[in-house]
Amino acid sequence: MNGWVGSPGMVRVAPSILSADFAALAVAIATVAPAADMLHVDVMDGHFVPNLTIGPPVVESLRRHTDLYFDCHLMMTNPEAYLGAFRDAGADGCSVHVELGRTGELVEQMRTVGVDAGLAVNPETPFEACEPWLEQIDLLLLMTVHPGFGGQAFMPEVMDKVRRARAAIAERGLSLPVQVDGGIDVDTAPVAAAAGADVFVAGHAIFAADDPRAAADAIRAAANGAAAPSRPSPPR
Repeated sequence: MNGWVGSPGMVRVAPSILSADFAALAVAIATVAPAADMLHVDVMDGHFVPNLTIGPPVVESLRRHTDLYFDCHLMMTNPEAYLGAFRDAGADGCSVHVELGRTGELVEQMRTVGVDAGLAVNPETPFEACEPWLEQIDLLLLMTVHPGFGGQAFMPEVMDKVRRARAAIAERGLSLPVQVDGGIDVDTAPVAAAAGADVFVAGHAIFAADDPRAAADAIRAAANGAAAPSRPSPPR
C-alpha cells in the first residue's frame, strides 16, 4: 500500500528534520508528531548536492522512537546502492531524482526492495522530464528550492510545473500526490495548494518556531484554505 496516497485533495504536512536539532531528534519528532502526517528525511551525499546529512543508521535510530511514515528524499548520485539499507532501517518511501537519468531502473529497484517509489524534480528541470513516469511512481516531489540546504526562499516560478503536473494527473485519472519542498510556510503553502500540491514539506518554518506543533498546524490550515478543489478518485 502506498503510504503517500490519501483522499484526493487531502492536505498532508511532512516536517523536515533537516531543520531540527540533530542532538535531540527524537524529542523534536515527538513534539511535531501529533501535527504530522509523515516525516521528511533529507539524505544528502555531498556529491549530488553540496552538503552531507544523514544515512540509514540515523533512520534506524529514529524508527525506534516513532511510527510516523518515513519519507526519505535521497539527494544522492548512487541511491541504488542504499535502497535496501534504507528499507531495512525503517524507510517507508524513497524519492530519487529524475536528473540521474536512470528513472526506470530506480523505480524497479524500489519496487523490488519494497519501498514506495517517489520521483524528485529540481526547479530548473522541465515537467517533460517526469511526465512519462506519472503512472509508475507513488509520489511526485517538485522542489521549490535548489536542493542541498534548508532555509532557502520559495521559488514561485515552480508553480507552473505544479499546475501542469496536477492537470496531467487528473487527466490520467491517477491518485498521485504532488509534494512541494523548499521555503514552505503559512504564506507559501496556500500558493502551492492553489496550484495543486497536496503534500507540504516544511523544515525551518516548523522547527525554528517557538511552538513547532502549532507551526505545523498553521501550515496545514493555510494550505487547506487555498487547496484546489477535490478531484474524483480514479476508476478501479
